[in-house]
Amino acid sequence: MSSAAASAAANVAVIGGGISGAVCASLLAARGVAVTLFDSGRGAGGRMAQRREVMEDGTELRFDHGAPYFTVTNDEVARVVSGWEARGIVAEWKAMFACFDRATGKFTDFEKEGSAKKYVGVPGMNSICKSLCSEDGVVAKFGVTVGKMDWLQDRSSWSLASLDGKDLGHFDYVVATDKNVASPRFSGLTGRPPPLDLSLFPRLSVMVQDIPVHPCFALMVAFSEPLAMVPVNGFSFNNSDYLSRAYCDTSKPGRSCVPPNRQSWVLHSTTEYASKGVPGCRIEHSATNFYESSQMGQCFPSHCCRWR
Repeated sequence: MSSAAASAAANVAVIGGGISGAVCASLLAARGVAVTLFDSGRGAGGRMAQRREVMEDGTELRFDHGAPYFTVTNDEVARVVSGWEARGIVAEWKAMFACFDRATGKFTDFEKEGSAKKYVGVPGMNSICKSLCSEDGVVAKFGVTVGKMDWLQDRSSWSLASLDGKDLGHFDYVVATDKNVASPRFSGLTGRPPPLDLSLFPRLSVMVQDIPVHPCFALMVAFSEPLAMVPVNGFSFNNSDYLSRAYCDTSKPGRSCVPPNRQSWVLHSTTEYASKGVPGCRIEHSATNFYESSQMGQCFPSHCCRWR
């Protein structure tokens, strides 16, 4: 949307409260546009989500089970992130990364200093989205699934309705950051046709098909003590059919809520494995073999989430 269009728009609907939707809503609101953001989840985050797990002893652990961090390669984005740093909602994660070879059980290819900075949300990755969605000019409505989108030619506006048929209002523009608005997967989840009928927008139909989708299993595990045999805070896997990367959440800045001496990790599967639609139990088994072979400490019960 151009600056002229944004300033002339009376109101805009943003569908999706992940990082794309949250940033879009924030930037539009900063230009004086009235923004209403809809998300079917309980709160902002999307793939920047953080999961809360309560152990049997009542201990609470939190995991960034979506995106573990982000980097910046664009000057304009760098200026935005600098503003987030000043507000205290992001911080640089000065972590050392490497590669773990499953065949040899050894860490190799330690990351050199001077590599791209890694940033994380504080105190969780979802903190960025939560903060942006609460800014002035943004009305965020969570737990609301947009079930239908209709273009009203006579009013030159969009009419939105929820999955249960409730009128969500009329908008000059709609920004959809969730591919499900036009994906057959929406039907599989809800039993209803996708909100947007792409047969009415052939050019958009082609564009939607080009949007990549990278499924992934995320395994969340906690340990009774720091893993002395693991010399880095994050690493990729070699010679593993299931595991792709692992990240130590506890090492991130601003994680003061973590109990003393506990250490939490998130392990991601390969895209190829997650694409097969097979159970996540193999991920847990593979992870078990990994931390046993690495002489890790006591592991608390884990949880597996699948990102589609």
